[in-house]
Amino acid sequence: MKTITLLTTLVMMTFFSLSALADASHLDQAIQHSEAAAKSADGKAVAKHAMEAKKHANAAKNDKDRQIDAKHLDEGIKSLDEAVKEGKDGEADAAKKAASDAIEHFKQATK
Repeated sequence: MKTITLLTTLVMMTFFSLSALADASHLDQAIQHSEAAAKSADGKAVAKHAMEAKKHANAAKNDKDRQIDAKHLDEGIKSLDEAVKEGKDGEADAAKKAASDAIEHFKQATK
């Protein structure tokens, strides 16, 4: 009986832990990928993270559980476009700056 209770408890804890991890909004994920882009060592890595951030930022437009300022979201996406362009051109510093700009817009979008 104790084994079954222990096993059931462990399964429930695992389930709730995974649910909490999966609950990050698309905008939160866009911010995380933008932060990774801004910290990347080279332009190609910046572009890669910025493209992933852009996917989540575009998906955030459909998030209904959170109020998001569309203007800042769109400006952040434009900054990510610039980060991708600059990164692919090998301009790592300009790409990092654009990714940092995206982060600021995304954070403003949640206020």
